[in-house]
Order: sequence, then C-alpha cells, then structure tokens
Amino acid sequence: MEKQVNNLANITLLKTILNTLFSAFFLLFSFASSAQENPYNSGKKYTIADIVVTGDTNFSEATIITFSGLRKGEVVAIPGERISEALKKLWGSNLFSNIDIYLTKTEDDQAYLEISLQDLPELNNVVINGVKKGKKETLIKDNKLTKGAKVTENLITTTKNYLTNKYKKEGFYNTKVTVSTTPVIDSIEKSRVNMLVNIEKNDKVKIKEINFIGNEKLSDKKLKKAMKETKQKNFLRFLKRSKYVKDNYKEDLVSVIDKYKENGYRDARVTSDSIYNSGDGLLSIDINVEEGEKYTFGEIAFVGNTLYTDQQLGALLGIKEGDTYNGVELRKRIADNSRPDAQDITNLYQDSGYLFSTINPVEVSADGNVIDMEIRISEGKPAYFNNVTVVGNDKTNDRVIYRELRTRPGQLYSKTAVVRTVRELGQLGFFDAQQLSPNFKNANPNEGTLDMEYAVVEKGSSQIELQGGYGGGGFIGTLGLSFNNFAIKDIFKREAYKPVPTGDGQSLALRLQASRFFQTYSFSFTEPWLGGKRPIQFSTSLSHTKQFLFNPRTRDADKSKRFNITGITVGLAKRLTVPDDYFTLSQAVSFQHYDLKNYNTGLFTFGNGYSNNLSYTVGLSRNDTRTDPIYPTGGSNFSVTAKLSLPYSLLNNVDYSALKEERETLNPSDPDDLARLGVIDQERYKWLEFYKVKFKGDWYTNVIANKLIIKSGVEFGFLGAYNNDRGVIPFERFFVGGDGLGNYSLDGREAIALRGYPNQSLSSQDGGTIYNKFSLELRYPITLGGQAKIFALGFMEAGASFDDFRDYNPFNIKRSAGVGLRIFMPAFGLLGIDFGHGFDALPGQNVKNGWETHFIIGQQF
Repeated sequence: MEKQVNNLANITLLKTILNTLFSAFFLLFSFASSAQENPYNSGKKYTIADIVVTGDTNFSEATIITFSGLRKGEVVAIPGERISEALKKLWGSNLFSNIDIYLTKTEDDQAYLEISLQDLPELNNVVINGVKKGKKETLIKDNKLTKGAKVTENLITTTKNYLTNKYKKEGFYNTKVTVSTTPVIDSIEKSRVNMLVNIEKNDKVKIKEINFIGNEKLSDKKLKKAMKETKQKNFLRFLKRSKYVKDNYKEDLVSVIDKYKENGYRDARVTSDSIYNSGDGLLSIDINVEEGEKYTFGEIAFVGNTLYTDQQLGALLGIKEGDTYNGVELRKRIADNSRPDAQDITNLYQDSGYLFSTINPVEVSADGNVIDMEIRISEGKPAYFNNVTVVGNDKTNDRVIYRELRTRPGQLYSKTAVVRTVRELGQLGFFDAQQLSPNFKNANPNEGTLDMEYAVVEKGSSQIELQGGYGGGGFIGTLGLSFNNFAIKDIFKREAYKPVPTGDGQSLALRLQASRFFQTYSFSFTEPWLGGKRPIQFSTSLSHTKQFLFNPRTRDADKSKRFNITGITVGLAKRLTVPDDYFTLSQAVSFQHYDLKNYNTGLFTFGNGYSNNLSYTVGLSRNDTRTDPIYPTGGSNFSVTAKLSLPYSLLNNVDYSALKEERETLNPSDPDDLARLGVIDQERYKWLEFYKVKFKGDWYTNVIANKLIIKSGVEFGFLGAYNNDRGVIPFERFFVGGDGLGNYSLDGREAIALRGYPNQSLSSQDGGTIYNKFSLELRYPITLGGQAKIFALGFMEAGASFDDFRDYNPFNIKRSAGVGLRIFMPAFGLLGIDFGHGFDALPGQNVKNGWETHFIIGQQF
C-alpha cells in the first residue's frame, strides 16, 4: 500500500514537470517559428504593444494580465526572463490547469502577445463513502474539501495520503482510498466538479504473534510486556488491542531496549526485525536482538556542584557503586520528564531558582563491565521572574487569577511554584484544565531573568442542575441553577448581564428539590477571598423544607400533617500554612427551626410543636488532587468534620433521667399516655443536643500515563449524644444506599450513595446513627476535551449503617460492583449512568438484591 501511495505521488510530480516542460517547449517553438518568418534575432528586445487573453477562464483580462506581471509599453527580451517569470507567476497562483504565452506577431520593435489558459475546476460537492456520517464533516474540514476549493492533482493526492495514513494509524493497515471527479453540467459558466471519495478500511490488521530471537538474559514475556502499544492476540486482554500501528511499533522497539538497559545490558540493540503476513489476515513479527554483557555502576562523581554537596546529591540520586547499571533509572533520577513534581536532581536545582542549570551524566570508564560516571553540573545563574502575565481570560477578571498565582515578579524561580500555580488555576473550575499552559518568555541566562505567561482557555462555569430518581418512597426531582464565577458587585449593572454578572470568582446557587412527600428550597452564596487580600472563604446559605406525612391508607402524602424546616448557615474557611498549604480549616454556625403540625412518627411523639438546632461545625481538609477537578490524575482529598451543639442538659436543670424512666412506663396506645409522651419529647427536643463526627478520604493513583486512574475511598460517620438519658436526636441521621440523591433534603439527613441497592434501603426507616463505606473505582478517559469530558468506570463498593454503636461492625457490610459512564458538560454538570449489582440481601430479606440502574444528572463528583 505504501508503494502504491508513493507511485501516485511520483506520477503526479512527473505530470507537473512534463506539463511545465511542454509549455516552455511550445513557447520556444512559437518564438522559433516567428524567427524564421521575421528577420529578428533570438533575444531581441521588443516593446509590448498589446496583450490579449484567450481560453476558458472566468477571470477578467485585466486580472490575468496583472497576475502575469506583464504590461503594455514594457520593453522585454523575447525570449527572455520576463516571459518565464510571467509563466511562473501564473502557475504559482494555483488557479489554472493550462497556461501558454504566444507571440502572435511583431511590427518593427512592437510585439503582440497572447496569454492562453484554462481555469482549474472548483469543487462543487463532496461525497465520502465508507465512514460514519458524524465523521464526514471532520474529514472534509481536515482536507480542506470546502465548496469552491480549486481541485488540483495535489489536492487529490494529499487527500488520498491523509486518509490512508489516518486509518493505518488506527490499525486498518489495508485501507484503500480512491478519489474521482465528475464535471458539473449546468447553466453556471464556471468549471465545477463533484468529488467522490471511497474509503475501504477493510479489517484491522492484528498481530498473531511476536517472536524474539537471540534473547537469553530476558524472557519473551518480559520483552513483550515492555511493548506497551504493540500486543499479540490474547482473548484475556481487553484494555490493549492487538492491532499493528507502525509509529507505535517503532516506539515499542525503543522500549524493548530500555528494558534491557534497566537490567544492566547497556549495549543491547535490535539488529533486525521483520513483519510478514502469517495468513488469515494476521501479521507476525520477528525481532532479532543482541543483548551484550551486563554492566554495573562503578564510582559516581559529581563535578561542578557548589550549591549542594556530593553527599546531598548522592542521596537524592539513590544509586550506589555496585548497583546493576540502569540507564533508564539514571535518566529519571536526574530528570524525570514524566512527572513535573518528581524528586530528581534537576527539580532540586530548579526549585532553588537555577532554571538555567544543566546536568549531564557522562561515562568516563567502562573497564571490566564496570561503568564509572561523572555527573557534570553547570549551575548557571539563579533566575528571577521579571514579568508574570495571564492571557486568554475574557470573562474572569485579572485579579481573580493573579491572586492564585504563586509566582510573582522579582521572586526567585521555582518549578514547584509553577506546577502548583497550574493546579490552583485548574481547581478554580473556570478554565479547561487540560489546556492550561505555563509559557516561558524572554529567558535570559546571562542576566538570570525570565518572563512567565500563563495561557488559559475559559469554559462555561455556570450549570443547570437536573436530577431524577426514586428514594424515600417516591420520585425525587431536582432543579438548580449554579453560577460559579459570579460577580455580586455588578448585580445592579444592566450591561453586566450576559446572561448574569460574571468574573469575580464567587458562587451563587438556587435549588429546588421536590417529591410527593417534601419540598426543599435553598439559596447559597460563596466569596472565596473575603476582603480580596487573603484566601478566606465566606459562605452563607438559606433553606426552607416542607415535609408531609405518609398516609398508609391512600399511599400518598397527607398535606394536613406537615413538618417545616427553616435554616440559615454562615461559614468561614481559611487556607493554612501548617502542616502545609494544602490544608484548609473551616468553621460554620448554623440554625434550623423545625415546626411540626399533626406530624407524629416513631421517632418523636409530639405532633404539634417545634425544635431548634443551633450548632457549630469545624472541619479540617486537605486537597492536593492534580489539576482537573473533573478527572483528577493523582493526589488525595480528605476531610474530618465535627458538628456540635451546646450541652444544654448541663445548663437547663432538667432531670432527663427521670423523664426517661417515666417515658418507659407510658403506653403509646393510651391517649393520655400518648399526650404525656408528646410533652416529654417536646422537652427533650426543644433544643437539639448532639455531636456528629465524619471522615471522608479519596486517593487517586495514576496507573497508565494519566489514562487509567484508580480512585479509592473510605467514609465514616457517627451521630452521638452528650447525655444518654436524653438520647440520640431523631434528626441529622445517615441513610445509606442508591445514588445519593436527596443530600439537601429533610431534617438534616445525609444520603450516602452505595450503588447496586435502592435509595436509602440499607438503613432503618428512621436512619442510622453510624455508618461506614469503602469504594474502589477504575476510571478510563474517552475524551477530556473542553466541550465535554467523558470517562468510563468500573467500581466495587461496600458499606452499611447501624442504629447504635453497640451494633457497629465495620465488616458487616453490603457489597456491590458494576460499571458506569460519566459525561461532564459545563452547562449541565456531570451526567452519568451506573449499572450496579448488589451481592447481598436487603435488611429483612434473604435473597441478594441483584442489578440496579442509577441515573446521575447534575450530581457533583
């Protein structure tokens, strides 16, 4: 196939050369004929008396004469350079298929010229066969096959080559592409053609087997494993297919040699390789290797270092005399290009400001298979930031970005500060994290200065939130608007509404959640830099919830029996510097008022009354996840929070022990006793007394080059009471199971997702006071583009809730596993679907739950 493509290109080039030579020959023939008929010598100078244009063209005569560069009254030699230049200019315009210049007659020193030419046909319509409809527009755009384009031999040839090579890279090694044109016959005088592109991808060429010849020190298995992209057929492998891609194969040959170098075989090389058809449309590959001798490290000396001692550099290098020679590891210890924050010698110098330092390992001796090394260091001058700028932000105000920068003019250069700045900008959520780029400008090693430019690409940061799912006895729907780059100072400026005021990095959210049994309205606002000078986050939220009691007779909500909750929360969060500046300390004060009317449940017996919840929440969190908040590729995120009320039982002189004893003697079926129970519970819950402790941690592990990511997580929550006689409150409880919908609804309860089971099905009717959960996700990105981020996942989860600490058993858990898909679009947030299989029975049942489908629309990640 490659030979066919090369032959087509050679034929096209030959046709062009012959066409040019023919035109030149014809011109010379015309001049020679005129010379025989007219008594003038070759190369005689003439004044151009007139120029006429003939042929099939839609360009005006004046335009073509202007293209040629010739003009009436000009003195030219015929034949001569000016005529040749005119031909070159006309050919160079890429507008014509045939061009000739004739000398029609002469009168004394006057010459009459004729330019005869034919327009190239324009492209009218393109039909592409052999690919899906959605990909045709991309192919047309990539090959510039737009309507009106001039159809040249070069256009046809480059289109063939592009499509052939494109599908070869995807494993379709036997791709055949044909391009044909047909003229358009209509009333338009222009020469136009339709183009037909037929693509026959045929089957992907797969690799039947890979054979290594000459290897004795390393097994075939190890060498095949070193080839990351080129694999032979194996029905057990599903992450890497066994297709042959030439470029990947060449890279994998380098990886084979690197594997030898990692094991001390410095002189190993691939002497030859052959790829041949093994039948059934499959390829076989034979690779001949020469292993050489095994080497070890000898003496390693550092030369040129003044900033750090030999001992400091040697400790960081981590290679000792006598260790097996490993050229790949040596390069990584000096400069690991795969990790911007790696612990290597280059980063050690660059974090100390020595951007212009160079570090080169040199073999100075290889006597007896022992290699002595010199690590030659040129430290150079320390570098300082001169100008630090940001480009690409059209909506976000400069000050919102500059306050996140960890690199300032006049500061000593630090690679860690540059990497951290990129992560901080990505975590804002206003920019496409995949396109954040720190660009070095005007680096001057002699003066020790550089300019730093951070290029950002803004994305939509506002979201419409839609959720739907079943839980708590009915369908739960959610509608929300989140403006995550809001500017409250411009709220009264009409011109700022595009559609809302943006640019100050503030967050404003409105949310409505409802089902047959409850309605929740909430408003929240967050300012991440209170006062604009320090990263102190101020937040406030208002909410109102209406809950209706379930009527078992009608199996519907009884709206005459309702439970209203009104609440307000104000919080502050401050970024810490100790233990490190990834830590944040948050504090909040909240107040909820619970109002009951004819609302009697097993949790409390006063159907008419109220409760108040005044609490203080303190939390410590640490987040160092890598750059993209949608698809983190490393780092961790954990938090510990405690929510506390005042110890009212120590202050109000109420004998809760006596109330408890009296309550135990009462009979709820007796009307008088029930009334007394209501009085007692009203006293118990007038002001809620409790403490609530939670822990949550997520860790992200990069398995394959920012592609395959393992997310592991653990959660724990406990709701307790200061006074056991007063008891655990009926609010603030945990409900485990399902997709986690309902996080913001109902009496402070928390919905804990555990896929593979119905919503809130793994807790008792009144909720648990303690829970734990363990999770493991394997994530693989399909695309991480700015318009949409899509990734697939597989998961395993386990968890449970308990009504009392005495019943708590962290290993008595419900297990599930499944697969899912996530799609993040800036306007709608995270969309997804999960198919989970519950391996255990629901409480009170003895048959495993089986498969559950969970839809996620707008739920956060």
